[in-house]
Amino acid sequence: MVSFSELQVYQLSEKVANKIWFIVQDWQYFEKDTIGKQLVRAADSVGANIAEGNGRYNAKDNQRFVRIAKGSLNEIRHWLRLAYSRNLLTSEQINQIRPLIDELSPKLSAYLNSLKATNNK
Repeated sequence: MVSFSELQVYQLSEKVANKIWFIVQDWQYFEKDTIGKQLVRAADSVGANIAEGNGRYNAKDNQRFVRIAKGSLNEIRHWLRLAYSRNLLTSEQINQIRPLIDELSPKLSAYLNSLKATNNK
């Protein structure tokens, strides 16, 4: 079993989480306390769920955590939309985050599919 930290999907989720963290860090208190906390928690949740699932050594359990990670990725999209519409994010910041998320989404799906294939063997 490969360690979670060696998985490309995990490494990419870490990039997304860190990018979001450093953006939110510059917000004012109210924005951080409302949307910011939710956005950071959702971003951190993707990698945390990949890591937790990887530690289960059971493909079905691991799949469940990857599905949760996929849900957290959708939550990130939600909070980013709100943050942008409330002028908390610039177009430049969105253009930095979007490609990472667009890359992460299919990688999560591919990882989930590989776990399903492992389970069916």
